[in-house]
Amino acid sequence: MNSTYNTNNIVWSKSLVSRQDRESLSGHSSAVIWFTGLPGSGKSTLAYAVEAELYKLGCRTYVLDGDNVRHGLCNNLSFSFEDRRENIRRIAEAAKLMVEAGVITLTALISPALQDRQLARELFPPGNFIEIFCNASLEVCEKRDAKGLYKKARVGEIKDYTGISSPYEPPLKPELVLDTGTLSLEKCVYLVLELLLNHRIIQVSEENR
Repeated sequence: MNSTYNTNNIVWSKSLVSRQDRESLSGHSSAVIWFTGLPGSGKSTLAYAVEAELYKLGCRTYVLDGDNVRHGLCNNLSFSFEDRRENIRRIAEAAKLMVEAGVITLTALISPALQDRQLARELFPPGNFIEIFCNASLEVCEKRDAKGLYKKARVGEIKDYTGISSPYEPPLKPELVLDTGTLSLEKCVYLVLELLLNHRIIQVSEENR
């Protein structure tokens, strides 16, 4: 299939309802909150906890979890380097559509490569991509490993496992760094919500403060 031919013959259909219209209806701005970190660093736990608090505030949200998307959107991808890059690309493109729909979109992905996260960031206007580094040590992550994946990686049963046989490249300038190895979940959620307030993505009324 000639991808160039397809691209040249596809046009973007513009909706009669703008992103700004959707944001106005929701009462908040949309953005992607990109949680990254080692396996076991608390990305999914934190993303869902933040989503729950945003829901209480009346926000329209959705979590694109790294495991969940592999049941459908990315179920034909392996864990090879090339396929993991494609996995990130697909999720970033999906997040872009959801942000356009006025949704605060949270991703919980290892996304180990700096380059891949930068490419994802470049899909969004400035200020719409908020990278949060869940900075737990490898030791802490291994202790939390309920699935035993680190142990399998240590003995070679799992190849290309991030943190063991495949590298993780920490963000250079994330919007927020959270020591998820020592901070409580409640504190981490508070710091994320504070960041969203400072970025004017959400607004909190006096009664919710």
